[in-house]
Amino acid sequence: MAGHPDGQTVIGRRGGVFFATLVLAFVCAGAARSAGYFEAGEAAKRLSELGVERVVFVTRLRYDDPHWYANIGYFCDDENHKAYAGNGTDDESKLYVLDTKTGEVAVLFDGRGGGVRDAAVHYDGETILFSHRPAGKDNYSLYEIQSDGTGLRRVTGGDYDDIEATYLPTDEIVFVSTRSKRWVGCWMTQVGTLFKCDRQGGNIQPLSYNLEHDNTPAVLNDGRILYTRWEYLDRSQVGYHQLWAMNPDGTDVVTFYGNQHHYPLYIEGKAIPGSEKVLAIDSPGHGRTDHLGHVCVISMRYGPDDRRGYKRVTPRGEYNDPYPIDSENFIVASHKQLLLGDVSGRLEVVLTYKGSANIHEPAPVVGRPRQKIMAERTDEDMAMGQMILADVYEGRNMEGVKRGEIKKLLLLEPLPKPVNFSGGMDLTSWLGTFILERVLGTVPVEEDGSAFFEVPAGRPVLFVALDANDMSVQRMQSFTNVQPGESLGCIGCHEHRSLSPASVQGNSLAAMRRAPSRIRSYDPLPDVIDFRRHVQPILNEHCVKCHNYQDRKGRVVLTEDLGIAWSLSYYMLIARGQVADGRNGYGNQKPRTIGSSASRLMQKIDGSHHEVKLSDEQRRTVWMWIESGAPYAGTYAGLRNGAEQHRQGAAYGAFSSPVLNRTCRKCHSGGGKAMPIPYGLSNEERGRYVREKNLAPHERIVREEDYRFSAHILFNTSRPELSPLLLGPLAKSAGGWESCEHRFAGTDDGDYQSLLASLRAVKAKLDEVPRFGQPDFQPNRQYIREMIRFGILDADYKPGEKPIDYFETDQQYWRLFWYTPDDENKWAYLE
Repeated sequence: MAGHPDGQTVIGRRGGVFFATLVLAFVCAGAARSAGYFEAGEAAKRLSELGVERVVFVTRLRYDDPHWYANIGYFCDDENHKAYAGNGTDDESKLYVLDTKTGEVAVLFDGRGGGVRDAAVHYDGETILFSHRPAGKDNYSLYEIQSDGTGLRRVTGGDYDDIEATYLPTDEIVFVSTRSKRWVGCWMTQVGTLFKCDRQGGNIQPLSYNLEHDNTPAVLNDGRILYTRWEYLDRSQVGYHQLWAMNPDGTDVVTFYGNQHHYPLYIEGKAIPGSEKVLAIDSPGHGRTDHLGHVCVISMRYGPDDRRGYKRVTPRGEYNDPYPIDSENFIVASHKQLLLGDVSGRLEVVLTYKGSANIHEPAPVVGRPRQKIMAERTDEDMAMGQMILADVYEGRNMEGVKRGEIKKLLLLEPLPKPVNFSGGMDLTSWLGTFILERVLGTVPVEEDGSAFFEVPAGRPVLFVALDANDMSVQRMQSFTNVQPGESLGCIGCHEHRSLSPASVQGNSLAAMRRAPSRIRSYDPLPDVIDFRRHVQPILNEHCVKCHNYQDRKGRVVLTEDLGIAWSLSYYMLIARGQVADGRNGYGNQKPRTIGSSASRLMQKIDGSHHEVKLSDEQRRTVWMWIESGAPYAGTYAGLRNGAEQHRQGAAYGAFSSPVLNRTCRKCHSGGGKAMPIPYGLSNEERGRYVREKNLAPHERIVREEDYRFSAHILFNTSRPELSPLLLGPLAKSAGGWESCEHRFAGTDDGDYQSLLASLRAVKAKLDEVPRFGQPDFQPNRQYIREMIRFGILDADYKPGEKPIDYFETDQQYWRLFWYTPDDENKWAYLE
């Protein structure tokens, strides 16, 4: 027997109590909770005939959150609200082994109310790796145990979640971990990315630098790591979570299958023995809890995006954790059943669990040969890597781009979030980017379309191809990265990933006839743009003299007044289509449709628009803002927690004037209680519009009637008396616009005063706590909590005692992820 880390005893022998087809699950002596039991099926014996005499698996309760990834740690808004099964209550979670010859089941490890997940078997066919979260604790660590129940030991530790681990042929372990210290950009849970360590849990190294989740790594037959990568730079947050591959040292990251497909979630991919195919789960839409979906087979024969390579095996999307046995057969879980299946779609019951929990992660306890060991391509003494672009003009969606047009590449660094509180963009943008981007600078592109340049190691980057006037030609709506000392080559812009990179040997490329270019920054300009700090002062100097509440040229107001959430000028620029961002739509857009070349605002600051002429620094600042996604809040401290978002809803509720129903709704009928003036499309209208225009499900749709009657335009919460809701019906002689049929003769009109009183009540509700954009604003307690946890703020810092520079605090947080080879701790975020 083996000692349990929580002081319990672990069964140290195989065996169980077998009554006909009923198999009781063992519980350890002294365990307080009763166990479920198992009912064996005929397929158990057939599994034995296929050479699988034992299967290890786990049971656990269903996760509460509907998202496929939200199953670790706590929710950002409330650290007492847990994301793992049961929200902190006891889980019915154990590690079992099934003897397929006898049908007997034994408990290898009882979680005793804690969590057990992610069983994986070593190449030796005896050692089992799994994750365990003790009862009353928040975090999962990696453990090993032998298949006879002996040798239990803890591999990793710390206040992080280490999950979904598997063995590499080098005997190292690759796993998913929240050591990456970031939060999901569109939800309230923590991110896990790929790391590796040795068998003792030491020498932890990052393999991935994703801002969102990586999941379920497995080793391909060629020795590479296959995994699921979710990301959404300038494109829909719900559609792009496909299969990717990398070398075991984290180099040569490439898409494996589906990156051009909006939906589904491809996850739990594993190599089919003796084949280039993989067995995986196609989890419909944005993915389902517990990775439930259709079992599918994916072939790379046709390339990474060709749907001919996809074959659905199961018609119902109710399966999880498939494991291939050979080229035809596999085992898979489905709720409370363990099944034996084949690629023709036949499924037979191996085992059924009669309890509250479900079956997960079955794996044959069988030895297997190691895949080939790949040579290391990193150099830990180098802070940089190199990228080689063969021909920027080669690739998809480059139609109409002439050779010689592209002169530079702009390099942007997407930045991780230390907190997040909602499924939307909140104050980062209005229905645009979820993520802030650092402007790193530019590198030259040669006449033959080649580029050769240095890139900071361990930091995600994306590129924008620029013409001679620095206007955007094509934008990368994904990211890439290099490891320390890595040289990474690609063909071109959005190239088809099934093509082989062009030769970069000798002098075949013009860029290779010289040393690699260094990134040319725009210092001393800010590298992360905040609209109110950096763009609004330019509008104040050059634009507000015409676009104010008195003149309102073109029905546009660009003052710095706050609205309900964003500033009125920011909302107006986006809603009026002056900025072309990703719109939360599909990726791989056509040339010159995103960024500066497609943004009408750039044409209005080049001297041709009423002689408005900006300085070179001012124009560059506006350009940088647009190319970095046109964010509103240039700090994640601006993200609002649940109470702050609720205050916005309560502010709508404070608007109680009866004037709207008596006057405004005669023309502007419809809408709901929250929006006093109708705004947006109905669900039916939106669905029809999305289908007609081939838009992404969550893509921003703005029609003139939408923004004109939006509360984000109508309510001025800095100066309520200048709210368009009042100025529209107010007579010009009284300082109004007279743009409505209903008229207020003057400001002493009873209806005018009623509306003004309601608007002031809205402002008072919003101003109960200083908001982002107001001088006394300070970050919420959750931001402070995480910055203390990440070591940025002192552990004894108390909110309110001393104001913090939250822009600089963000910068310090982001610098945690810079690789510094000269420091003893080369990765500052890995204690």
